[in-house]
Amino acid sequence: MFSTRITPRFGDVDGLRHINNCNIPMWFEQGREGIFRFFNPDMSLESWNLIMANMRVEFTAQMRLGHEVEIRTWVKAIGRSSVTCHQEAWQRGERGAWGESVIVHFDFAANASLPISGEIRAQLEQHLLPPGASLSSRRKVR
Repeated sequence: MFSTRITPRFGDVDGLRHINNCNIPMWFEQGREGIFRFFNPDMSLESWNLIMANMRVEFTAQMRLGHEVEIRTWVKAIGRSSVTCHQEAWQRGERGAWGESVIVHFDFAANASLPISGEIRAQLEQHLLPPGASLSSRRKVR
């Protein structure tokens, strides 16, 4: 699992005084940086080789300004050329959102997916979501 701490800014709050839902996908992207580095250790855009195929976010509790948010990121599945990530946003011991995304190892010049190497696959496997650990089926909205 990767853990990324986010300190919400004043501008992250909406008119209802909670973290605007548009911020969560951006925070989840930040939480996937460790996975990105397996494919792009120097994070160079000139040699970038990942593309987003799918993203889903569900909100389970309100998050507010004044308290850190922890983004937890796991690898849920590894395909031939894709990685499914499971992510959760936690604040003050409560899960405020969860999501899943699929990123694809991609050759932009050829406009085609690339197989994931054995070396990268081994690194990804170290961050697999433990069986039965997915909280995505639990929904708590107030």
